[in-house]
Amino acid sequence: MKANFHTFKSKEDLVESFSNTIIEKLEHAIKTKEKAVLLVSGGNTPKVLFEKLRTYDIDWEKIVISLVDERWINEKHEDSNAKLVKEHLLKDKASKATFIPLYQEDIEAFDSVDICSELVKKELFPCDVLILGMGDDSHTASLFPENEKLEEGINLKNESYCVSMTPLTAKHARMSLTLSAILKADNIYLHIQGIGKKEVYIKALKEDNFLLSPISAILKNEKKQIEVYYNE
Repeated sequence: MKANFHTFKSKEDLVESFSNTIIEKLEHAIKTKEKAVLLVSGGNTPKVLFEKLRTYDIDWEKIVISLVDERWINEKHEDSNAKLVKEHLLKDKASKATFIPLYQEDIEAFDSVDICSELVKKELFPCDVLILGMGDDSHTASLFPENEKLEEGINLKNESYCVSMTPLTAKHARMSLTLSAILKADNIYLHIQGIGKKEVYIKALKEDNFLLSPISAILKNEKKQIEVYYNE
């Protein structure tokens, strides 16, 4: 499928357009099935988007929010994606939404794959809106390049919704949605900003070795169109 690239002159323009699109998708899901599921990524890029989304007056009590990946640390830790979501999204009107964390206390990430996979399958799918980010190394979610668990994570025959991964180039063990799980979402978005990320994106469109470039597996998939939202 072809990725659809949306370019905006400023972060503010992107956030205005992107947030409207997300809310529209969530409202449609609520109208048709009385429930909506929104899966988000961590990092600095989505913070402003989160702060905009939480101002919308929609039926947040009918919306379930969770993560496409999580660092395997308690949510009180400054690196926790759950902590970031609670501080920037689950406030104001969005405080009424239901948040489902991936992290499991007192059990290692590797031993939690089946637990998380069942949780994700039961509580988070069908998923209406899924938002990915992308690292300078072309990782997305916590699918990191040249990792021993990456092949498992991007194998479309792998029916598990989750994979555990310990990056060689980043802190903390992780839990991530698999490629097959990500592609089950109804609407998939990639949110990036900065010229450097655009260069990574352009390179990824040309890369066929997904073990070197996990984001390429998303962008060049044959099942779903990916909507890319970008500003410099």
